[in-house]
Amino acid sequence: MRSTPRMRVGALVLRHYYLFRGSWPRILEMAYWPTINMLVWGLTSQFLAGNSNWVAQASGVFIGAVLLWDVLFRGNLGVALAFLEEMWSRNLGQLFVSPLRPIELVAAMMIMSLLRTTVGILPAALLAIPMFDFSIFKLGWPLLAFYANLLFFGAVMGLAVSSLVLRFGLGAESLAWVLIFALAPISCIYYPVSVLPAWLQPVSWALPSTHVFEGLRIAMLEGRFDQGHFLSALCLNALYAIAAASLFLFVFQVARKKGLLLNVGE
Repeated sequence: MRSTPRMRVGALVLRHYYLFRGSWPRILEMAYWPTINMLVWGLTSQFLAGNSNWVAQASGVFIGAVLLWDVLFRGNLGVALAFLEEMWSRNLGQLFVSPLRPIELVAAMMIMSLLRTTVGILPAALLAIPMFDFSIFKLGWPLLAFYANLLFFGAVMGLAVSSLVLRFGLGAESLAWVLIFALAPISCIYYPVSVLPAWLQPVSWALPSTHVFEGLRIAMLEGRFDQGHFLSALCLNALYAIAAASLFLFVFQVARKKGLLLNVGE
């Protein structure tokens, strides 16, 4: 029977499902850091809430921000680690001997990013309810918009990292963690863009993540959903997605010509 794109993408996702099912440390790791971050920042926000009237009003913003930051971080890792798993096991050559196409590999990695991020974030978000009497789910539909934009941007960053690792080898794998954290200060997770130096603010506004976190603060402090920030994040995500996908496909063609798919090294 001839395979279809849906079957090939499904088979690759199933492969990663079996990988996780047989390794409880991988599952534990997905939920560990979001939970630790939520506890640390939740306790910090409680302390600040007792010492400042403004912060008392905004204490939930800190918990919501750290949860959504982890969506961005884990969206990035979901794609990057799915790709690195194939490189660590030296499986890229075998994959592309099959009818699998590069765009189908990207689709499978995006699906894995969604699954890994959801599994990682959900326990932390639920634990925040009894621990701090804070439920990010009260945001309603805006939460879905924030989540989708950050998850997609994280996945796009993971795809860009995967391109660099494919081109330069496993010696560049640390970029999976380093690159996304480099964006944290200018994404304005815990403070408004106005805090940044004037020359850095245009750079910050060029990131979808900045619009999401500004939108989160507006939603939580003013009780309204800012469509301008949502549409800005959406458009920027589309631009970055096109750029990252083009980079990955270009690097893939270079890697195939140079035999890098079979000779993955440091």
